[in-house]
Amino acid sequence: MDSLPYAPLLGTLALALLWSALFTAVDSARQQLNGHAEPALPAHALVLCACLGKLLVLGLACLIGQRYSGEHGFWMAGLGGALALLVFAEYLPRRLIRRNPQAFVSLGASLLKLPLMLLQPLACLLDGIARLILRPFRVQPTATALHPQETDDFDKDEQHEPPRHGLLEGLQALDRITVNDILVPRNEVDGINLDEPIAHIIEQLIVSRHTRLPVYHNDINQVEAVLNTKLISHLLPRAELTLETLRGACYEPYFVPESTPLQMQLLNFHKQQRRMGVVVDEYGEVLGIVTLEDILEEIVGEFEDEQSLENPHVHPQENGRFVIEGAASLREINRTLGWHLPCDGGPKTLNGLVTEALESIPESAVCLKIGRYRLEILETEDNCASKVLVWTVTR
Repeated sequence: MDSLPYAPLLGTLALALLWSALFTAVDSARQQLNGHAEPALPAHALVLCACLGKLLVLGLACLIGQRYSGEHGFWMAGLGGALALLVFAEYLPRRLIRRNPQAFVSLGASLLKLPLMLLQPLACLLDGIARLILRPFRVQPTATALHPQETDDFDKDEQHEPPRHGLLEGLQALDRITVNDILVPRNEVDGINLDEPIAHIIEQLIVSRHTRLPVYHNDINQVEAVLNTKLISHLLPRAELTLETLRGACYEPYFVPESTPLQMQLLNFHKQQRRMGVVVDEYGEVLGIVTLEDILEEIVGEFEDEQSLENPHVHPQENGRFVIEGAASLREINRTLGWHLPCDGGPKTLNGLVTEALESIPESAVCLKIGRYRLEILETEDNCASKVLVWTVTR
């Protein structure tokens, strides 16, 4: 090694530095994609390759320094090699991958496939040694034995459903959920019918708790404006409101297709400077309304204190069961009680879930099971289940 000229040593050092930087970038990109990288790459082999490259850089730097200036050159070259590794093999690669991590993962899968395959057995061996060393320090989790439960297809899906634990999961879920999943159904929308007498409209506005109300003629499918109630609230106590004043406080409605993902709708609300949209289907039929607050609640709902999640449709019983109104939203029930009733791509309310499961108009005193949940219809009204007794079973 002492007889080698400086040029090959410097060239090898540069290649080792590039090698280390490349593997560090690919490993950082894989981590940034948080397990969603395609194709998948062996993490242990990536770490091993990056470490080998760094060791080679330090070894060559120290060797060159010692040959050039003895012991003093050894330490100076070692320090310079360490600084070069920090800049070019750590900070620089991690900044580069922020722009397009998937491109680095694809590059690693094609360009670095052979060394990763060759070093994967050694990487697994070293990881096994590390696990063996840490075994005495492992904290043993406490667990209780679970009784066997009744299993069906729904239970299997629920067991594998990843728990939602934070804001990041809430944001990622916005792309999978559409406005149709969280809208307020048209039969529950509080709106202003211009064909009603003005006295009735004033009474309705006095008791209304909403700031924005859809305005329509006779039927909500004929929405023609949205009313900002703050602009006419001062006219209500003395009944001075007129139809002309009411129309002057209105603005054009904003229509939203039912299939719009929540992530896209959140951006659209920002671009359009709106806080409420009228949801329509492909035929222009009004399905309900969606508000900015509904989307934000979908994001941060997981952080609400359980004691504050009081649902007026859910009535706890002394025996641990719940009497729930049929019009209750399945998403609100799940959020309030921490349950996992199926609510994606199907019925939106408890009555809809019961009707779909029975495949008929629900009747009183009928019991059914959906996964680990048991439902008993207590009351029906207008061919709908108005009150349902719901509880969970553990065996």
